[in-house]
Amino acid sequence: MSTTPDPTPGLLDLLLRRRSRRFGLGQRMSTAPFQHESSHEPVPLSLDEEGVLVFAANGVTGFSLGDLPYGQDRAVGGGQMMVNQIARTTPSADGVNATTPFVINDDGAFYVRRPQQYAKSDVAGLVARAEQGEFGGLYEEARIRVADRRVEVPRELPFTPPFNLWSANVPGSTYIVLVSELTTMALGILFLALSEEMGYFVFDERNGHAPAGLKAFGKSKGGHLNDDPNDLAVATVGGIESYVQELAAVEQGLMLQNMQLAAEAMGLGSFPHYGAQTWSWFQALNFTMDAFPFSRLMAAGSLKTKAMGLLGKNPSVPVPLGLEVDGEPVIKPYCPPWYPSMEAAVHAFVDTKFAEGRGVFRDGSALGPWSDPAGLQASIAGYTDRNVDAVVAYCEYVYGRYGRFLGNVGPLRNLMAFQVHHLDTEFYDRHFHPGAYEDVHRDHFANWHGSDGKRSG
Repeated sequence: MSTTPDPTPGLLDLLLRRRSRRFGLGQRMSTAPFQHESSHEPVPLSLDEEGVLVFAANGVTGFSLGDLPYGQDRAVGGGQMMVNQIARTTPSADGVNATTPFVINDDGAFYVRRPQQYAKSDVAGLVARAEQGEFGGLYEEARIRVADRRVEVPRELPFTPPFNLWSANVPGSTYIVLVSELTTMALGILFLALSEEMGYFVFDERNGHAPAGLKAFGKSKGGHLNDDPNDLAVATVGGIESYVQELAAVEQGLMLQNMQLAAEAMGLGSFPHYGAQTWSWFQALNFTMDAFPFSRLMAAGSLKTKAMGLLGKNPSVPVPLGLEVDGEPVIKPYCPPWYPSMEAAVHAFVDTKFAEGRGVFRDGSALGPWSDPAGLQASIAGYTDRNVDAVVAYCEYVYGRYGRFLGNVGPLRNLMAFQVHHLDTEFYDRHFHPGAYEDVHRDHFANWHGSDGKRSG
């Protein structure tokens, strides 16, 4: 039997031994069968340790190749779907880079800039510093403080599951909450679906399958969208929005995998887990919030809204809208209040790609991966007026009916979280067979903190 050569033994070894190891220094598990109280104080991660984790999730690595067909014939093209040319360690559909890691520790909470918040001229320097291992410095410059203390959601049911109450976001740990901005990805999908080439027609299943603002664009009215269900080129509002959320969830999962492999390589304990909160994490992280009557989210109509009010069944629901720090938007979805209307938001999205002199496909920059950027940019077709008008009509319909965009969930979503801590090896020595942790975990303090570092066992 032949053996396949191992081109990357380090990576494959990490994949083989990757585990969630939840018990850290300073922790206590009070219930059977693993009752244990650490004999050590918690030890926070260093800036360098957090920097490696953040780079694994969100580090700038150069330019994406964008090796797709472009050109004036969009029926065989499609490269125009790309949103951003700066690449990072985690893949993202269409280069959107929708997901942001928020780092929470004993010192506070921090937003970390995404690749699209850098200029192309910054990329070479960022990559060079990463190649030199300057992860702590890159992280320190990329993060923006959003709180001066460890923030958390209520440590009680149903906000925190019972199996995470004892260990998640505890003193000494670094806790990373992943937040995805959904509107950019949604607009990219809509421009594809509502194009002349794809010609999808969208119905609103929460409104009796009425056309979602697109009636005038159907072929039966002289438009370009396939409004005959027999064409099988139809979709629903909920279906499109579910697709957007699935793509964002995949991106979050890839971030988790990268961070856990980095934690494993450093000899740290860690565990990824479900961390979704409809609004609690957004409130804790000081997002801009709005209070929506429950009836509005339901699109209940005037009579039902009045009845819900009379019965005391119409509470206000907090909805996150974006994030400002010192008056500067750092997460700015394509929707109000950041734009006066959805029409303005859609045109702003188009400008990020095709505005002359500054759009991704019109900036005239010689920077990037392409050998002839000017020639290639000149060959790339923009969106047609009909395509733009259809997307505007759809978005105005959704926002007008549901009071937010996306209509079912709003512009932001958090789903997964990741905890990292210094491992208490004594817990594993007591309760598990040898092999529950590796030499790199036993030697972590010697390797990362020197002789003055406190050992875990």
